[in-house]
Amino acid sequence: MRATDRAAAGAGITITAVGPGHATATMTVREEHVNGHDVCHGGYLFLLADSAQAYACNAYGVSALATGADIAFLRPGRLGDVLTAEATERALAGRAGLYDVTVRTADGTVVAEFRGRTRQLPGLAPPPTIT
Repeated sequence: MRATDRAAAGAGITITAVGPGHATATMTVREEHVNGHDVCHGGYLFLLADSAQAYACNAYGVSALATGADIAFLRPGRLGDVLTAEATERALAGRAGLYDVTVRTADGTVVAEFRGRTRQLPGLAPPPTIT
């Protein structure tokens, strides 16, 4: 999955841990991530959290896609911050999944909280092996 994940790669996101129902992703806030208020654009924070969720829900070997998500932006990410998103599965009922993702700075400050919903789609081509 990493080899073909152009969105995460383009944003500079690195997947650092993956297992069924959990994953960790990191991203250093770069110039192109910063908005007109000189803080990390919320879309990049969402992308980081969503990427962690994507690896957590696809680690079962069955293709899964997001069906919706909400994010609370609690503090700004700043240029140069190394952000880490930790995704944890809260429930898997049939093909429906529920995930919480916390985005933190290197010192542990919580920047955002994300709650996402996923759906396994067995008819979709299976994700490439996650390595």
